[in-house]
Amino acid sequence: MELKLNRPICFFDLETTGIDVARDRIVEISILKIFPNGNKESKTWLVNPMMHIPAQSTAVHGITNEKVANEPTFKELASQVYNMIKDSDLAGYNSDRFDIPLLAEELLRADVDFDMKNRVSVDVQTIFHKKEERTLSAAYKFYCKKSLENAHSAAADTEATYEILKAQLDHYDDLENDMNTLSVFTTRKKSVDFAGFIALNEDGKEIFTFGKHKGALVDDVLDREPGYFGWIQNADFPLYTKKVLTAIKLRKLTNKF
Repeated sequence: MELKLNRPICFFDLETTGIDVARDRIVEISILKIFPNGNKESKTWLVNPMMHIPAQSTAVHGITNEKVANEPTFKELASQVYNMIKDSDLAGYNSDRFDIPLLAEELLRADVDFDMKNRVSVDVQTIFHKKEERTLSAAYKFYCKKSLENAHSAAADTEATYEILKAQLDHYDDLENDMNTLSVFTTRKKSVDFAGFIALNEDGKEIFTFGKHKGALVDDVLDREPGYFGWIQNADFPLYTKKVLTAIKLRKLTNKF
């Protein structure tokens, strides 16, 4: 089944130095852009992360420090990456919890003001986990009846994820071929920031999801403990989390006048 699209959707995959969204960096990014008319555009970049790639990460994706030593940095590639995705919805495998948050961090470091306000995301892994509880390779075999060659190659994983989503729409009659509906289905929780440190409660108000103020309204904490804002801004939280918290604080100040 081909995707019903009102706007382009970009399937993408990252290979990285590790799994810490705030600290780790991209070493390879692959994007497969699908247009409403069925046309496709794809691009893969190797990236110099400007930090050491641990051996355990190289063992997963095969990308060594030597391989990326002469490749461009993400800051040098940021405008190309952003121009490819700026008009599109996003999709990936475990993308809501990892790829989108890490991509957002890299773009913000490169002074590209990225957010998800005018787009939706579809996490193919969530569809798979809600329906079958498997890995990417198993998903590819289950839905597409193929073996995934070159697993943990960003390009191979991206193409496989695109094929899996189409096959999932064929396989499950109750899945609607609509990106907004699929985005709702694949959203795990109502996070305000990508990393999930700030979420919405049942009343639609922002709350902290961690630490001593877990479950408390962000507005109340900022009123009771003004220094908490500064602590988060100076601590090792994702840049996007800091951006969201700053917006909440500015909104509070605006409402006072």
